[in-house]
Amino acid sequence: MNKLKYILWIICLINTAIICAQEREFSIHTIAFYNLENLFDTEDDPTIFDESSPIMELAENRSEVYAMKIKNMSRVISDIGFEKTGNAPAILGVSEIENRAVLEDIINDTLLIKYDYGIVHFDSPDRRGIDVGLIYQKNLFTPISTSNHTLYLKDELKGTPIYTRDQLVVSGLLQGDLIHIIVNHWPSRRGGETKSNPKRMAAATLNKHIIDSLQTIDPYAKIIIMGDFNDDPTNSSFKTVLKTQKKKSKVGLKGIYNPMEQLYSDGFGTTAYRDKWSLFDQILISKPLLETDFSVYRYYKAGIFNAQYLITKTGTYKGYPFRSFGYEGFTNGYSDHFPVYIYVIREK
Repeated sequence: MNKLKYILWIICLINTAIICAQEREFSIHTIAFYNLENLFDTEDDPTIFDESSPIMELAENRSEVYAMKIKNMSRVISDIGFEKTGNAPAILGVSEIENRAVLEDIINDTLLIKYDYGIVHFDSPDRRGIDVGLIYQKNLFTPISTSNHTLYLKDELKGTPIYTRDQLVVSGLLQGDLIHIIVNHWPSRRGGETKSNPKRMAAATLNKHIIDSLQTIDPYAKIIIMGDFNDDPTNSSFKTVLKTQKKKSKVGLKGIYNPMEQLYSDGFGTTAYRDKWSLFDQILISKPLLETDFSVYRYYKAGIFNAQYLITKTGTYKGYPFRSFGYEGFTNGYSDHFPVYIYVIREK
């Protein structure tokens, strides 16, 4: 297991005199989220509307394109957090996948197979067959409970159901420490932000219900909420429903800290549209992960993985995430979203 040594100097002030300094060593892991941008296989599933996926719309070379897409996704996943940890993510939530099979292809890629990833996945009722999922290194994380939670929506005019992604909950042990992970892909902004906002407010309400249920069982539950929320950190779904906080000092016992809000204030984003950056991909954490007793895993730092090879170099979309599919088909790019991550650390 690859670990990074962190040296923290603890200065002890007694009677205003500095009298000691102590060296401490920590284990560190990456927990991340990545929207894999239309990762569909090459077979038509008659039970879903997958024929509209970019892969299925290709007239030829579907298998070759799919293989390149898998290889590209695996490259990114293997790189997230590696610079700091010397390891791929211990846990990674994903969205925009068609099924379990595409995750199996990813974790069996030559870049990732050595990490021995396991999979948690449920089929969502989404009309296009888009799901969320989670992969984890088996030697680091052990799931003990998994569940999917359906978001029930209705078309206001027709009264018919709107089928979207479930919210995935995985509880398990990260090297013995109990954590709970909620993976999300909230309804899009199709039709405009204002018109579509009630759908995301409903998604936030479901998310809050899940969080409340976990905290009712254990007020000190360590919860990590991740996903493509199709909302920015300052939108009402976060500030009004989830009541997220930008500053650690403002987070109460059952509160939620959003480290991505400061990144958003600083002008960073994970996806761009019409020259406007949005930070739709986020990772939020509950108060117990902020404590300073590092005998168990605690939050250390958050970031956006925007390596140079993930950025479009030329053309109209220069500077945007280098997406996999464009108007002319497969670009040999990666995703229209940057991944996001947090580091967690524990004293050895």
